[in-house]
Amino acid sequence: MNLPPSSGVRLDKWLWAARFYKTRSLAAEEIARQRVLVNGQHAKASRDLKAGDTVRLRQGSVERTVLVRAVSPQRGPATEAQQLYEETPDSVARREAQARQRQLAPEPAGSIEQGRPTKRDRRQLADWDRWSASLDE
Repeated sequence: MNLPPSSGVRLDKWLWAARFYKTRSLAAEEIARQRVLVNGQHAKASRDLKAGDTVRLRQGSVERTVLVRAVSPQRGPATEAQQLYEETPDSVARREAQARQRQLAPEPAGSIEQGRPTKRDRRQLADWDRWSASLDE
């Protein structure tokens, strides 16, 4: 499955094979939006990725920094995909801190006091005179 260390694989293919993105087109789209950095620089989807490169990517609100261990042009099982990279310790610490912060954050729905309007409330809203400015005044 792995290629010799001297040859490279396209960045979008590697991100797909390492299971960071579900499809190769999603990986290419994220690269085009400049959400993926290789060795600290913005890259194109066609860039050759080699073992030893550092990839910084964002998945939603989570930002990861990984070291490329091996390259593969094929998508395999998750256990093989995890062997393609190693996440840096500071990246793991940042992700865990963000997860703790999300757990401690208040539930957004908790700020809603009344909830969904009842049928009676909706009728009252429909009867409300929407045109407050009238010509009679």
